[in-house]
Amino acid sequence: MPRPAPERLSPDHYPHHDIIQTRFQDLDILGHINNVAMAVLFESARVRFNRAIGLLRPSGHRFLVARVEVNYLAEGGFPDDVAAYHGIGRIGTRSWEILGLLAQNGTPIATADVTLVMSAETGATELPEDLRATLGEWRVRAV
Repeated sequence: MPRPAPERLSPDHYPHHDIIQTRFQDLDILGHINNVAMAVLFESARVRFNRAIGLLRPSGHRFLVARVEVNYLAEGGFPDDVAAYHGIGRIGTRSWEILGLLAQNGTPIATADVTLVMSAETGATELPEDLRATLGEWRVRAV
């Protein structure tokens, strides 16, 4: 697996920042944050990001997670908090990406790419223009 692009490892490129507490129960037998707990940390931070940017679903629609890719870069531990950084990546016709970075004590420990799809009762549907505009305001800044 190739290492993520340099801008993905720099907190300065993400428009949103939050702090997430780790838990003792997040640890594996070696004392590292395990892969399931890492996914939960990303999920918690992603939900906070969605709320912070006012990402509300239009009536009759829902957002479905279509893909989650987590790249583990370094070991994380307890009891130190994790800094979570998020922003928008690709914006398509019916889907968009939320890009995330987790860092602990200034060291990047994981990245996540999550693809969400706008869905209606009849299946995938186009993103409304106001949603596209909101997403565009929260893009991850490139180098």
